[in-house]
Amino acid sequence: MAPMEIKPEQIPAQVQQGLAPIYLIHGEELLIAQEAADAVRAAARAQGFSTREVFEVDRDFDWNRLLGAADALSLFAERRILEVRIPGGKPGREGGEALRAYAERPPQDDLLLVLCGKLEAAQRKSRWFKALDQAGVTVAAWPVEAGALPRWIRARMRSRGLEPTPEAVQALAERVEGNLLAAAQEIDKLLLLHGPGAVDERAVAAVVADSARFDVFDLVDAALAGDAGRCQRTLSGLKAEGVEPVLVSWALARELRSLSAMAWEVARGEPAAAVMRRHRVWSKRQGPVGSALQRFRPPVWHALLARAAFIDRVIKGQAPGNPWDELIQLCLALAGTRLGIRTA
Repeated sequence: MAPMEIKPEQIPAQVQQGLAPIYLIHGEELLIAQEAADAVRAAARAQGFSTREVFEVDRDFDWNRLLGAADALSLFAERRILEVRIPGGKPGREGGEALRAYAERPPQDDLLLVLCGKLEAAQRKSRWFKALDQAGVTVAAWPVEAGALPRWIRARMRSRGLEPTPEAVQALAERVEGNLLAAAQEIDKLLLLHGPGAVDERAVAAVVADSARFDVFDLVDAALAGDAGRCQRTLSGLKAEGVEPVLVSWALARELRSLSAMAWEVARGEPAAAVMRRHRVWSKRQGPVGSALQRFRPPVWHALLARAAFIDRVIKGQAPGNPWDELIQLCLALAGTRLGIRTA
């Protein structure tokens, strides 16, 4: 099989032609890498891959686990996704040999999804990389250059049902300063508050402007900093200004998803600073985010995230409760105040 490297946006067309046995996704642009992996997983599920086994590679990882899983026959003949996450992009000698051995004889009913961070040129020339590339599909998640950012923003807005004016696109590009994750979040917020359709510069300014007296992101930062009093004052201000609780819930859930993912990586022994850089935490926020990560162990973050999901159901009328009461309880719990965490 000839090597095949495709762009992330080409994945939907490629998987329609038939899934490759191996996908290697690497690169420093976290959002693009995450969404590329999501596209592969979704296509695999649609084509009958019903189970997924995840292997988190650290210094003590036993590569025989991967080879053993590849050799094991499923009792129920299930097709599986074997997902190998290598944050540092260096599998080591043993890992390189294991990946090469897998690539030589990929199991018929399994799909191998290898996720790496940024790979240097020497790593892209390694024997394990070439073996995976030869046997499957390689996807590079490169950063979007400044000149291409407006085009990326326009395409993403249109994919969400928004029709922006050129001025709206430029205003958003200037706001996010090249941070794709921030751009995606602002686009989701636009869709949440305004619905699909035309979007002009004034609509963008109204949603992403940071001049409001009580901003939802101030609330998140207060909770991260462990300032319970500020949380209460800010949330009261948001309620008084008529901010919809769905927007507050969205901002908190987004932060909790990110914190939960980072907490698991820190718990595996990765330096918090490196984890925050990989997740594109801005330098001015690394202090409060780092403090929050030290506050709880991963299971607590998972419980907080489950509570956020419950609050979403309350807001939609699918569960009993007062949204604002639930939101203040979640904020105080995130700030470190001891509360019972109710998830359903």
